[in-house]
Amino acid sequence: MIFDAIENAEIYYGLGEKFKTAFEFLKSTDFKSLKDGKIEIEIDGDNIFAIVQKYETKNSDDGIWEAHRKYIDIQYMISGAENMGFVIADYLEISEKYNEADDVEILKGLGDFVQVNEGEFVIFSPDDAHMPGLKIKENEMVRKVVIKVKV
Repeated sequence: MIFDAIENAEIYYGLGEKFKTAFEFLKSTDFKSLKDGKIEIEIDGDNIFAIVQKYETKNSDDGIWEAHRKYIDIQYMISGAENMGFVIADYLEISEKYNEADDVEILKGLGDFVQVNEGEFVIFSPDDAHMPGLKIKENEMVRKVVIKVKV
């Protein structure tokens, strides 16, 4: 798991051309001009795509641990703030076996949390289980973009 602010994105260009493309998309797109709701944006076919979301944060009791195998997530907060859980996936128990079509495995157990504010991002690799969308103190509406980078 990597946590940082978007103004430091160039540090992560060394992770590969796909990451450079993803971060340049994040830095150059005016997300505030996009309509509300879930929007999928193709950046480089199925190699890199973005999902823009608007939702209300939830209690951690309502959160779900998930992990992916085909894609790395870059989760960037457009507005608002939320807590995101993170833990090495192997530390958790499988709740629902890996679904290849949806690239998701549902897990259960305990992990740690990081507060992600507007202008900050988190990178979750396939080894990282994560639980996004959690409230900090009170539930609030947030806008976030999840960039999916094919492994």
